[in-house]
Amino acid sequence: MVAIDGVLIVNPGSLGMPCYRDRGRIPHVMEAGSPLARYAIVQRSRTGWSAELHGVPYDYGVAARQAEAFGFPAFAHAARTGRLMTA
Repeated sequence: MVAIDGVLIVNPGSLGMPCYRDRGRIPHVMEAGSPLARYAIVQRSRTGWSAELHGVPYDYGVAARQAEAFGFPAFAHAARTGRLMTA
């Protein structure tokens, strides 16, 4: 959770994309380290904002098997582990 110019930003993650490598303007790697689906509950109180991050199990094996069947072993690994494949 971060506030930028008065805007609160919370990014709990994404179902089916637990990691990625961005080679754009600011190259970086993001790894959740877990295949869980993620969501956040954001609450405002008198003292400010808070965010609770949650992980929910789902059958990520289905996505992994489909990725393998279509020739995407790196995506299958990511779906199972939440980490990028190493060379």
